[in-house]
Amino acid sequence: MRHPGISALVTGLVVAIGLGSPAGGADTLTVALTPSQSPVALQQTADEFGAVLSKLLKVPVKVYVASDYAAVIEALRSKNADVAFLHTVGYVLANQEAKASLLAKDIWHGKTSYTSRIYVRKTSGFKSLEDLRGKTIAFVDPTSSSGYIYPMVLLIGKGLVKNRDPKTFFKEALFAGSHDAALLALLNGNVDAAASFDFAREQYLQDKERIEAIAWVAETPPIPEAGIAVRQGLEPALAKRIFEALMALNAPEYKPLLRRLYTIDGFTDPGPDSDFDVVRGALREGMLKR
Repeated sequence: MRHPGISALVTGLVVAIGLGSPAGGADTLTVALTPSQSPVALQQTADEFGAVLSKLLKVPVKVYVASDYAAVIEALRSKNADVAFLHTVGYVLANQEAKASLLAKDIWHGKTSYTSRIYVRKTSGFKSLEDLRGKTIAFVDPTSSSGYIYPMVLLIGKGLVKNRDPKTFFKEALFAGSHDAALLALLNGNVDAAASFDFAREQYLQDKERIEAIAWVAETPPIPEAGIAVRQGLEPALAKRIFEALMALNAPEYKPLLRRLYTIDGFTDPGPDSDFDVVRGALREGMLKR
């Protein structure tokens, strides 16, 4: 089935969410970013992204890095943000809890999907998941798609983790807060394993020697990309303009900026929301035990 275009999306927004003004006031659009990497470095690029988006939209744009993954969802729910960059599980939760709608999907390494891997140091001698029994692992965040939910589903499916509690298999499991922090914890010997996405080594470690010091012992099935979501109540005409601005960012001159921001290639139509049903299932299976 061909997924709906922007006209259908905007019509859906009109029906579902009605009218509303930007969170930053009548003249300012507020954009929240998920802190999947160092917040300080991300904010520097975020400011540049905001300036470009402001120029394209012809309205002031404020872009900020949220304190954690959950804060992005809360910002959309409370209408303190109009737009947000969301990872996959973040979008599913924002749709569920804040009635946010996906406006555009990221294109990443030429694809609209990725995987999660469980990484180890090559010198550790670990060759399989079973080798990690009684060891330590760094996850990213309790709502991170590749940094927690999907790895947990994998571990549960193999019968290694019981009752959604990682400590039934690992001696210790910690949340590093970002993908780069999880990988650095592994490299520095603070943990025996780390969970992150398939291109995490190349994206965050960069140095060839450090990249080659890490291997992976397990990989999940593909995870659909998310991207840019808009909050409930945002004016449909403004949502349409934001979508058009994002499509304009696919032009060659903006590629370096998008790569610095989240190493993405560009944006595409969001496709049917049913694409994320598999994620909703994974979320039910792998969510942190409360």
